[in-house]
Amino acid sequence: MGQSSKKLNFLIDVNLCREFEMLVPAGKRSKVVNDALRKELESMRKGKAVKELLSSPPATKKFSNREIIDGLTKDRRSH
Repeated sequence: MGQSSKKLNFLIDVNLCREFEMLVPAGKRSKVVNDALRKELESMRKGKAVKELLSSPPATKKFSNREIIDGLTKDRRSH
């Protein structure tokens, strides 16, 4: 993994566990879980940011469709 790691203890559904063990080789499981968790947390962060933006007072500056598209394109390329 390259970075420091911490062992966690949590429960997962039995059927999910069986499929995970069947599909993912033992030496790859931590990487798969880390990658999946990283993606899920990123999705949650984006969802939280959208909720905060929608609940905040309107911004004084308006953005054109082109500025929005350019900003999103730049953000997607940065990942």
